[in-house]
Amino acid sequence: MSIGFIGAGRMAQAMARGFISTGVIKAQNITASDPDPRMLRFLKNLGIATTLENTEVVDRSKMIVIAVKPSIVSKVLKEVKDHVTMDKIMVSIVAGVPLSILEENLPPDTRVVRVMSNIPVTVQAAASVISMGAGALPDDSELVRELLQCIGICEEGSENLLDAVTGLSGSGPAYAFTAIESLADGGVKMGLPRDLAIKLAAQTLLGSAKMVLESGKHVGQLKDEVCSPGGTTIAAMHTLERAGFRASLINAVEIGTLKAIELGQQKKKEAIEQQKLEESLEELDLEQD
Repeated sequence: MSIGFIGAGRMAQAMARGFISTGVIKAQNITASDPDPRMLRFLKNLGIATTLENTEVVDRSKMIVIAVKPSIVSKVLKEVKDHVTMDKIMVSIVAGVPLSILEENLPPDTRVVRVMSNIPVTVQAAASVISMGAGALPDDSELVRELLQCIGICEEGSENLLDAVTGLSGSGPAYAFTAIESLADGGVKMGLPRDLAIKLAAQTLLGSAKMVLESGKHVGQLKDEVCSPGGTTIAAMHTLERAGFRASLINAVEIGTLKAIELGQQKKKEAIEQQKLEESLEELDLEQD
């Protein structure tokens, strides 16, 4: 398997490092491009081939990960379009850009996969969901999931779920970081040293998440097992309930999802306007000829 990254930002760097460290992909089988040589330096130090040419990445790779800013996705895809053949898989990790835009800017029946991941990919603990394009083959899903499971968990879902995935796990690390900071603040208020409070808060969330994923128990049951009758935890839970703790998190996921939907619609509108502009310019050129 040969993999290429068009765009060498934090997510691309983290994914490449994860693939190499787990042994699933060798460094010499990875190629990356970016207009900024500083972004490529990290990957080059890992033994990855780097280039300033996006077309070279496509030519050298079977799977190409699109990891650029949403505003230039269409431009980049049009640039490499003539180099994309049917034996290649185009994987987009760009937030807010739907499969329809990806497919419109690539040859017909291109094997396209859209991925929504999150920033814990940098510590190989990502939560990823993939959605398959119309031209993707059945084996493509298994292949992409196998790779992404090397750097976290990965599930498959229809594209209409990805906005909610963005609101939950895409934005979720920020909610978790705020929870850790707030718990640590509580510890400091009650006399704990700051460094200790942060470590305890972070490990508590880490351990709790691990129990949810590995115990097979419902989260409500796990919560009940901590809440002894008349004890400290149930008293504290009562305070959280009165403060709207659950509702605040539900609202955060809802707002994040709605914003993701809004951004996706905006991208579609921009793509349509760009296409109309290009068609107008082509007509103008023909008239001048």
